[in-house]
Amino acid sequence: MKKNKVLILRTAGTNCDYETQSAFELCGIAVERVHISVLIENKSKIFEYDILVFPGGFSYGDDVASGKVLSNEIKNKLGSEVRKFALSGKPIIGICNGFQVLVKIGLLPDPELFTQVSTFSHNDYNKFECRWVYLKTGNKINNESNCIWTNKLPTIVSLPIAHGEGKFIPKNKSILNSLNKNNQIVFRYSSKDGNIPRYPLDPNGSVDNIAGICNKKGNVFGLMPHPERYIFHMQHPSRKNFTGKNHGWGKIIFQNAVDFVNR
Repeated sequence: MKKNKVLILRTAGTNCDYETQSAFELCGIAVERVHISVLIENKSKIFEYDILVFPGGFSYGDDVASGKVLSNEIKNKLGSEVRKFALSGKPIIGICNGFQVLVKIGLLPDPELFTQVSTFSHNDYNKFECRWVYLKTGNKINNESNCIWTNKLPTIVSLPIAHGEGKFIPKNKSILNSLNKNNQIVFRYSSKDGNIPRYPLDPNGSVDNIAGICNKKGNVFGLMPHPERYIFHMQHPSRKNFTGKNHGWGKIIFQNAVDFVNR
């Protein structure tokens, strides 16, 4: 019987891969951290895996712009394989720097189109933001998310952020309208009671307070907050057990993907 596996893609500057590996392993799935050079040497290797992860960090020092060098490398050397993986329906997640990469590759918001139609800019207050934020799950229908990663989450969750270029900007109004129409905005920065926030509750000034989006199918998910940093309830500043199961909201996000591939 085939054993499902997670591929965490890493390169120079990746620094959240070990935490992400630990999160997935706690969900009961095998994980391998693979350097991009290994995939470039053997492109078909990507299809040995069931979940693909672009973790957080500062890939290639975020030279030029956050995630830009890595996204160009992936697009030019692994583009067709990564796109095929996405279109197969297998789960993909991009966290923080990984979200920036998914957008700049063109996997989000539409792997069919596979063209960059959004970008990221420096936070409005022009400083690195590292703290906890509230998020509103914005794409629920009948209390279920069309994003496979965010099922079983409540309307408001809290996760930590750590970024300097987190301001999400769609190319034009049409792209934003499409994201809303197709129920692709997964997370918005929020106040604790679900109201539209201003700084510091919205840490970067993203258009429409966007903190995370998915593709139409819901298998490709990118978010600026770090779910791998809230796996145990004791990691939250309040130490409160919000889930009732001694784990944090981040654990649920990873467990959703593992449960999906284990069906």
